[in-house]
This record gives sequence, structure tokens and C-alpha cells, in this order.
Amino acid sequence: MPLNRRTFLGRSAAAGAGVAMAGGAVVGSAGAAEARGRGHGHGRPAERYSFTVMGTTDLHGNVFNWDYFTDREYDDAARNDVGLAKISTLVNGVRREKGRRNTLLIDAGDTIQGTQLSYYYAKVDPITARRGPVHPMARAMNAIGYDAAALGNHEFNYGIPVLRKFEEQCDFPLLGANALDAKTLRPAFAPYVVRRMRTPCGRDVRVAVLGLTNPGIAIWDKANVGGKMVFPGLEEQAAKWVPKLRSMGADVVIVSAHSGSSGTSSWGDQLPYVENAAALVAERVPGIDAILVGHAHVEITEHFVTNEVTGKRVVLSEPAKWGQRLTLFDFDLVWERGRWAVEKAGSRVLNSNTVPEDPKVTSLLRREHRKVVEYVNQVIGTSVVAMSTADAPWRDEPIIDLINQVQTETVRAGLAGGEFAGLPVLSQASCFSRTAGIPAGDVTIRDAAGLYPFENTLEARLITGAQVKDYLEYSARYYVRTPAGGPVDTAKLTNADGIPDYNYDAVSGVTYDVDIAQPVGSRIVGLSFEGKAIDPAARFVLAVNNYRASGGGNFPHVPGARQVWADSDEIRNTIIGWVREKGSVDPAAFASVGWRLTRGGSPVFP
Repeated sequence: MPLNRRTFLGRSAAAGAGVAMAGGAVVGSAGAAEARGRGHGHGRPAERYSFTVMGTTDLHGNVFNWDYFTDREYDDAARNDVGLAKISTLVNGVRREKGRRNTLLIDAGDTIQGTQLSYYYAKVDPITARRGPVHPMARAMNAIGYDAAALGNHEFNYGIPVLRKFEEQCDFPLLGANALDAKTLRPAFAPYVVRRMRTPCGRDVRVAVLGLTNPGIAIWDKANVGGKMVFPGLEEQAAKWVPKLRSMGADVVIVSAHSGSSGTSSWGDQLPYVENAAALVAERVPGIDAILVGHAHVEITEHFVTNEVTGKRVVLSEPAKWGQRLTLFDFDLVWERGRWAVEKAGSRVLNSNTVPEDPKVTSLLRREHRKVVEYVNQVIGTSVVAMSTADAPWRDEPIIDLINQVQTETVRAGLAGGEFAGLPVLSQASCFSRTAGIPAGDVTIRDAAGLYPFENTLEARLITGAQVKDYLEYSARYYVRTPAGGPVDTAKLTNADGIPDYNYDAVSGVTYDVDIAQPVGSRIVGLSFEGKAIDPAARFVLAVNNYRASGGGNFPHVPGARQVWADSDEIRNTIIGWVREKGSVDPAAFASVGWRLTRGGSPVFP
């Protein structure tokens, strides 16, 4: 569904003004707040009511307990299971135990990107097509009966039209109080929803759910949202909306925040907003009872933060990712002084590996699942040898060279005949998964998808030799400082200060050593181009993914560097097309050892 100014601004205004919902809910509206009931006389026991709010987050397109990259049931070292079909079984059990009218179900974002199932219905058989399909995540979440979901940053990966179509297909609101129309600065989505819980004593409990998303969207998906939406900080917008919800009569306020709890940011000072701000919101904004945390992909069973204004404790919980866990917020309320008050609140998580998949959900989407399995198993070429990412975090492996070779060739072709055609092309690539591989023999779409699971696109940026050195020094922070002479344990070598694998880049087209015995900032040794020490003033073109080019990971220089070429197709599809064109993948044609880890000049891995 195309997005034009009229439909965009109309939806923005509707979200800001409030949209009435069926089933006793109000979305983003103060108009349906009811008068409070009258209190009891003296001497009568206090009325109490308990209810449970269930929460998921970072589902990332997982409906089935299935790994489309390996084409088999999902499994990991911790024996986790994934998918909404498992979550549905847990939800049904809670509803049976508590009574459905005493429960709500919400989500904290990152729903429509992450698996080949979600990719297929955004790109291959898109939901935006005329008479297009209903998104599998919308069908599953509708069937399970979600009450609301916050927007995640990955909701914007496929562009606003796909997101708007998904929103249209959902029977529940997508919430984003800090996703604003760039022109009017009014909410582009519903900021909140209010649900009324019917109590046995006849006095409804009004539960407000405020949705907050990640301000990093402005950087990570600049191409999709630039000039259309802006994303101010979570704390700022919570401080605006929570008092409004309380003044409208909300008895309980829950925030569904696509933001981790650590108080850190992956982009440094590029924006004046904190990426992982959930705990700061709890600490600084009075009037919140609980926060469903997302974005960080970690499990937080129960964490209390004391609000610095009121002294009251706010409970936070994050149910890991992909449907591995279900958070349960349990609230005990008491009627006092003519209103409901939270007497006690806590949280716990349920593990989806303890239950079978709900056949209602699996049967509903069996056809879509089979179509995607057939798609990902299409053969696109052959490989002379098997290649693996298992050692790629500490060795220059051919499988990462493959990514860089494809990117280098693609950028060179894009620059041909132009002003920058004569400049050397370098390329950056990361190890996104330590379990990806290209087998010997037939290579399928799922092999390529496993190697490059993100929907990144390719750009070319103009940089200097000195900037290449700075870039590599920053990347080398990834390694734990390890003195010379002793043994090296690869299990303890990487991810220093929590840096994820996807924020370590290897750069092709130059050669260099990374001396892990040296302090951060002094690790790149012998940086050379074509056999000679690199000229700090020399100009290069860097083939770089749009996440990094937009500032993801806070790497230096590249976000501000001149863009000389860009492609709208995903790098994954570029790799698939390259393999199809070549027919055969032979590392002998592109693999080389361009970098290595050293200590005092001696290789760590000879």
C-alpha cells in the first residue's frame, strides 16, 4: 500500500487524537475514561483484585520452532525453543489458570524482521502487493489474541509502506509514543492503549500500556524514515505521556519499551538519546508500575528500579528473544480512598521449551511455512570446498572473504565509468553467526541467508588511509588484551566489553596485523596497501553496509564520509546473485590472509 502525504498525515492525526477500539479498549484517547466508583463504608474489608499481563519481545519473525537457515527444528546449546506457536501454548495455560478476562498480552517490538518467513512476506511475496497475503506474524498474533505491541527498530527495515500494511492487518494497535511525524511532530502511531479489566466487585481497573520505541531508528533506517518520522528519547516522551494517562484515570501504567535496561548506546554521541533507556525511564519518570523491556535480547526475570521522585519500585522484565520466554507481570490491587492502587507487583518468566507448539497456530500457517522452506532450499550454485564461520572471529576465513569479494566487485561495477572508478576499493565484513557455513557441493538460498541474515544494503563511502587506520583500531577493541607468551583461550579472546561479533569488522584490500598484547588504540601494525605502508592521505572507496554507514556500532569517519554509490538491494541477495552468475564458488579465486592476530610480531594462530 503506497504511502502518500494524505494517508500518512491522516493516520498520524488519528493516532495522536485517539482511535476507539472494540472490546472495551481505547487507543491513544482520553475520551473514554470512565468515572471512578464510590468507596465502601467504614469497617468493611478492602476489595482486592489481581490480574496478569503477559509479554513477549523481539519475536523477529519466529512462528514455528524452526531454523530456516539449517532447515530443521531450532536448537541451541541451552536447549531453547522459539516461536509464537510455543508462546501460544504458554498463553493458553495462563489464561486457563487466571481466567482470560484477568489477563492481557503485549509485545515490546521487533516483530516483522529476522527469519526467512518474515523476509519472504516482505520481499518475495510482499504483503503490500495488490491482493497480497496477510503477514504470518499478524495472523499468528491475531489468533493468539494480543492486546498491543510496541514498535521495534526492525519494524522499519522494509520501509514504512510494509509497516503500515502490517499495522492494518493486526487486530491490535502498534504503539509508538516517540515515533512522530517529522512535519507535525504528532504521533505517527497510537501512543498508548487503555484496557479495562472487569472485576467481580463491579469497579473496572483501567490498565494503560504506553509504547516506546528506539530512537536509533533515525540512524539505522535513515533511508526509510528520513524526512518522514523523528524519534525523540524514551525518557522525554514517557515524562509527557505518563502524567496524561494518570490524569485520564489509569489505575495501572505499563510501559512496553523497545529499549534495553543497561543505559548504554551503540552509537556513542551521534544522538542525544540513550538507546537502552528502560531503567532510566523507570528511575526518572514517576507513575509507572512496570516496564516490559525489549531490544537487548537478554533474559531479565525480575528487576526492580526505585523511582527517584516517588521512592516507589518499578518492576522490569525482558523475556529474552524469538519467543524463547514469556514474561508474566502479576499485579495485586486494593481499592482504597476511592481508587485502585497497586499493592504488589512482580514478574517471572516461563520457558517455551517446556510446552509443545499450539496446533491451532501451526495449522493456521502450515502452507506459508512450506512455501518458505521450498524457497530457501532452492539451489543457486555449487562450492568446491566447505567453508565455515566457526573460526572467523579470530582468523581471516575464506567465507568472510567471499562477502568482501562480492561487495568489492559490486562496488567496482557501480563506479565504472564515473569520477571514482580509478580509486582502490576496500570492503568491510563481519561474522554475523559463528554457525554459518557453505557446504561442499550444492549451495542453497538458506546457506547464503545464514551467512548474511540481516537486511543490510550496500554503500560506497570515500575515506583516506588515515581514516582506514582509525577504523581498524576501533574495530580491534573487540579483542581482550592478551599478553605475549601465555596460552590463548578463544572462548575468552573476543567480545571485550560486551562488543558483539557483528561490531567487529575485517577489511579487505589492505593487509595488517592486530597485536592483541597492545592497549586499545595501538593494535594495528603494518597496515599496508599493495605491499607498501598505507599513505595516510591516499583516497579509497570503502564498500560498507548501510548499518555501519549510518552509524551503527559508532565506527569513526564512515557516517560522515561522502557517499559515492549505493544499492537498494540487500547484500544477501547480491551474494545469491553472484553465486548464481558464477555457478561455482572456489575460494582459490578470492581467499587470502589479509589480516592476522599477533603478539609482539608473533602470530597467535600460526
